[in-house]
This record gives sequence, C-alpha cells and structure tokens, in this order.
Amino acid sequence: MKWTERDIPDQRGRVAVVTGANTGLGFETARALAEHGASVVLAVRDVEKGKKAAARMAGDVSVQELDLTSLDSVRAAADALRGTHSRIDLLVNNAGVMYTPKQTTRDGFELQFGTNHLGHFAFTGLVLDLLLPVAGSRVVTVSSVAHRIRAAIHFDDLQWERSYGRVAAYGQSKLANLMFTYELQRRLAGHGTTIAVAAHPGLSDTELTRNSPAVVRVFNPLIAPLTSQKPDQGALPTLRAATDAAVLGGQYYGPDGLGEARGYPRVVTSSPQSYDVTVQRRLWSVSEELTGVKFPV
Repeated sequence: MKWTERDIPDQRGRVAVVTGANTGLGFETARALAEHGASVVLAVRDVEKGKKAAARMAGDVSVQELDLTSLDSVRAAADALRGTHSRIDLLVNNAGVMYTPKQTTRDGFELQFGTNHLGHFAFTGLVLDLLLPVAGSRVVTVSSVAHRIRAAIHFDDLQWERSYGRVAAYGQSKLANLMFTYELQRRLAGHGTTIAVAAHPGLSDTELTRNSPAVVRVFNPLIAPLTSQKPDQGALPTLRAATDAAVLGGQYYGPDGLGEARGYPRVVTSSPQSYDVTVQRRLWSVSEELTGVKFPV
C-alpha cells in the first residue's frame, strides 16, 4: 500500500506541536496536519519566520518561540504551552541541525547533540504531562539514515571536546533520537495512553543540507533529483507515524525504496546498536543529568 497524505485521518479536535515547523519537513508536516483539521503549534526559533510559515497554511495554526539550543528557552516554551493548552495530542520532534562546524549551545553542549537530542529530550519531558492523560497521544521523533553512519554514543566525550567530526557528531545525535524513542516507549507502556514512535525522511532535499561538505553542495543540484525527494514526500513517514491508527509504540517509519532513500512510508528497522537497552538507559540518565529534566514516567 502506498500511504499518502490522502490517508491521513480526520485530525479535528487534536492539538499538535511541531518543532522546526517554519521550513522543510517540519513545514510540510505541520501544513498537512492543519489541513486535516488539527490545531497546530509551530514551535520555532525564529518567530517572524514562523508567522510567515503559518500564513502559508490553511487551518488553525499558531506560533510558539522555541530555541532548542537554550534550556531556558525550552523551559519558557513549555511553560507558555501549559498556559495556552490544557492538552497536547501530538508532539513532533522534528527540528534539527546537520553537519555544522564545531559550535556549542548556550548551555555548552555540542550543537548537533544539544539541539537534535538534548533540546528535544528536555522539551518532551517538560510537556509530557499534557500528553499523558490524552488517549491516543503520541510523541514522534525524527531520526535519519545517518544514525548508521559513523554513529555511536560517545559517553567518554559526548560533547566532542577532544576531537570533532561533523558527520560522526550528527550520527551520534540521530542515534540518540532513536534510543530516546525506544526508552521513552518502554517507560510509557504501563500508562496505556501515550506512545513514542520514530521516523526518518530518507534523503530529502531541504535546507538541512546547507552545511554539507563542499563537494556535496556543488553537485547537489545535479544529483538531488535522482537521489532525493521533495519535502512533502519526505514528511510522509513522520505523518504516518503521527496519524495512522495502526501505528504501535516503538515502531520506526521510513521510505520503502532502495536503501530507504525515497518512497512511501512503511515500518523499517534501525541499526542493531540502536536497540541496546543498556546504552538506551545510560543515555537517558546522562540526558536527565545534563538537562536537569526529570520525566513523569
């Protein structure tokens, strides 16, 4: 079955929060949810860009400032959402950075690990109490095929202070996204309401590639039409994970094509190391220590 946007069920009555929703995959995810009736919150770093994105969407769309590189901003955004919403049905952890030069967040975390994993870890923990009472609620976290590329959780140097490789650092952050999802689902299982699911877009032609190596940027305009897909297609695994009634907690969705690069969304498997329960639990504990956020599960 080729699952498309037409298969999204009616989302009326659902509140969805999508991080990084002003462009690319996040924009397409939020747009599709809003068009199907959801009340969508665009949780974005740049509020003005968020407002411009919201203006291009049909339906009930609002904007919330959220800078995942700042734990103060993460806490402020969670507090603001709690003040404006009594419930959240769907949280989509989509925002991310890729292959950035070595930088740190405002809290001193390596930028890719701090944004892609720790920021979302903290944000999820701070708003989870708005999801737990809601039957059918979901946390969907966007990973990447890059979780297989030079990826490991480097507990001896999580912040890449001794050496830095942008590809390996990105791989670590995307592996962390999956391990977070699997451990979160294990913790949620006993509550019977909220599930945690992961997705990846395959190879999608978005702004996220702007920090790719120079040779990739030079040839990307020529090879992208052959190897990647447009953002609206790349968003389908996330949308299926977020809305399909058949989705189970702990599943991972990606494209069905060769190498999971392109195609229509289906259940896929992640790397063997991503299923290591001992590492998942250790990462969770370290993430709690680094962010100061304790989950209600």
